[in-house]
Amino acid sequence: MEMSTPQIRIEHAALYVRDLEAVRQFFVKYFGATAGDCYHNKVTDFRSYFLTFSGSARLEIMTRPELADSPQGYAIGYAHIALSVGSKEQVDSITEQLRNDGFVVASGPRTTGDGYYESCVKAIENILVEITV
Repeated sequence: MEMSTPQIRIEHAALYVRDLEAVRQFFVKYFGATAGDCYHNKVTDFRSYFLTFSGSARLEIMTRPELADSPQGYAIGYAHIALSVGSKEQVDSITEQLRNDGFVVASGPRTTGDGYYESCVKAIENILVEITV
């Protein structure tokens, strides 16, 4: 008997952060995310929010007291989150707003060798956010 392949989609990605409220506000302010209620496990002091973006993509941001510092620069694991904003004009506008608000624009806006129009910003807590069409 042949098994059918289920339809797979990424349900959400998750990211540990130090300042849960500041990171939540960053994604709400610049990318229009909607934050659910804060979950708090009183035993472990783990806290999290699910952030929902238009189109139903979700990001869980989490914190806990015993977070360790991660190495800076390239490392195995999480590299960046890419957010599609719909147009080159929006990439330019959001990138400029972030630059004006003091965030470091690591690259772009530009068309990459593989044809993407994007910028990459070192956002709050050095989270790399790729802003693309």
